[in-house]
Amino acid sequence: MFQRGLRIAGDGPCLGFRKPGEPYQWISYTEWVIAELACYTYSMAVVPLYDTLGVEAMIHILKLAEISLVICDKEEKAESLLTKKEKGVTPTLSCLVLFNPCSAALVERGRNCGVEILQLSEIMDLGRQNLKPPVPPQPQDLAVVCFTSGTTGKPKGAMITHGNIASNTSSVIKILEGFFVIRQEDVSISYLPLAHMFERMIQVSMFCHGARVGFYQGDISLLMDDIKTLKPTFFPVVPRLLNRIYDKIMGSVTSPLRRVILQYAVRRKQAELSSGVVRNNSLWDKLVFNKIQASLGGNLRFILTASAPISPAVLSFLRATLGCLIFEGYGQTECTAGCTFSMPGDWSAGHVGAPLPCAMVKVTDIPDMNYFAKNGEGEICIQGPSVFRGYLKDEERTDEALDSDGWLHTGDVGQWLPNGTLRIIDRKKHIFKLSQGEYIAPEKIENAYMRCLPVLQVFVHGDSLQSYLIGIVVPDPEVFSDWAKERGFVGSYEELCQNPDVKKAVLEDMTAVGKEAGLKSFEQVKDLYLHPEMFSVSNGLLTPTLKSRRVDLRRVFQEQIKQMYSKTAI
Repeated sequence: MFQRGLRIAGDGPCLGFRKPGEPYQWISYTEWVIAELACYTYSMAVVPLYDTLGVEAMIHILKLAEISLVICDKEEKAESLLTKKEKGVTPTLSCLVLFNPCSAALVERGRNCGVEILQLSEIMDLGRQNLKPPVPPQPQDLAVVCFTSGTTGKPKGAMITHGNIASNTSSVIKILEGFFVIRQEDVSISYLPLAHMFERMIQVSMFCHGARVGFYQGDISLLMDDIKTLKPTFFPVVPRLLNRIYDKIMGSVTSPLRRVILQYAVRRKQAELSSGVVRNNSLWDKLVFNKIQASLGGNLRFILTASAPISPAVLSFLRATLGCLIFEGYGQTECTAGCTFSMPGDWSAGHVGAPLPCAMVKVTDIPDMNYFAKNGEGEICIQGPSVFRGYLKDEERTDEALDSDGWLHTGDVGQWLPNGTLRIIDRKKHIFKLSQGEYIAPEKIENAYMRCLPVLQVFVHGDSLQSYLIGIVVPDPEVFSDWAKERGFVGSYEELCQNPDVKKAVLEDMTAVGKEAGLKSFEQVKDLYLHPEMFSVSNGLLTPTLKSRRVDLRRVFQEQIKQMYSKTAI
């Protein structure tokens, strides 16, 4: 796929990067033979390592995959890997390649423990001096061992083949054919983790068409500035980001008159969408939506949202205001990336589309949770050429994921809709029982509460010894103070979080939103703790794909959980 893009683009730009306040600089297709594609050229498998794995998980991966060569950017990372080698826990490690210059002391230290340390420029020179003909991989050959973030237990290494990647990417390209074609002049913004399959698939799709990928500066708070500078046509997102864009738009409309105009304009555009018209040059775009579109660079043609459910209301609103195609996909690492995808022309919301050409999808019974395939509900299972080979050296967990007929059991609960699309309605893996025997799926409840205005993040907790649920809530710093002021509460963000009356008001709001979303009484949280610091990847409470690390959240908030449950039963 990369070679196809090279034929199209030749000396055309491929990868872009920028320094603060400067324009983007571009590397062309005929220069870029860095790590990943270089490995693929010679049928070598790639194992992404990332900062937030933690030391234990890193050692586990290095040993399990018997890694001999690691490429990393900073000297500190190289030092931490050398420490592991010196302690004898990573015996196979024999070479470290650094992107940036390193000290002579580090090279010496490496030599002493049997690890050769090279700079990227040196290894590229060695390659030029020892040119070998490429050894192109076969479809069944291993391309990536993608370690899942490990929301529970040790990370598992999903073995993804070249055939998996090619079938998955070409399925999306096929679905869009005749409706949206990636062009050489298209450009995507890259800010999602490169260690995960969603971003890798986006990039392979861009490369295949000779298009460009511009990287953000590495600071998520500067992402909007990077977008304004890069002016991407293609924007891969996670729902959390779309929710923030939606909240920002709603928060910026202060006068009642402007709100009425916005709502009317949105309804007019949604009426166009329902008749299949997607455009950004209507009267409403010029009068009402042009500033919103300009804040995202003004060139967007295509947004793809994946990795978590998105509220139908937010999706419909943004399709109208942004005036570009917004597709929703569903999948997981174990089926390479996507297995279902919105159908072009279907602009309804509340589902994740129909199966891709590379995937057969079925639902199977979950009697415990009262889901039955005869009713079109059950655990989502996937079969086809994009399903992974299994977990690296882990037969037990491979057998849990893949049955004897090759069906991948996802742990997600789906419902078939009359038009052949799939709706994600529950999660099998994180369910637990309350003391009265009711089954709880916390992620479903959290997704409902995320639509509550003052709530930025929420973690719902319960266990089989308790009869009710509690929650840890991070209020949205951008709207919380104003929201509280409207209800007669004053104070700093931290003070508001500690105010019991504010907590009561947030709980009332969440209960109302939950009721509207159809939550049963036992699914509503009965008490909560307002926490002033965001859950993030850096504090270990989110995985790199921005999912909650439930085990770590329970550990970090064990005192607050204990306190909430020590009150009289509710």
